[in-house]
Amino acid sequence: MFEIAGHEVTYDDVVGRKDAWYTEWTMTVAQSDEWKKWMTEYFKKECKYFPKIASREAEMCALMWGLKFSDYGE
Repeated sequence: MFEIAGHEVTYDDVVGRKDAWYTEWTMTVAQSDEWKKWMTEYFKKECKYFPKIASREAEMCALMWGLKFSDYGE
């Protein structure tokens, strides 16, 4: 997610943090769509999910842990 959003942050930088770390950075709506597409393909390949389930899981991940949008409503 950070890589797609263009941030120099890694998983190791946020793992174990108990605060709302995901509110410190932003991404565009287009970047979020790209991230959800990547997650859907990951779930299909690695978890052997059917496409519809993979897409739903990607949407839930984006909703729960996705970065806030910098261009929402523009």
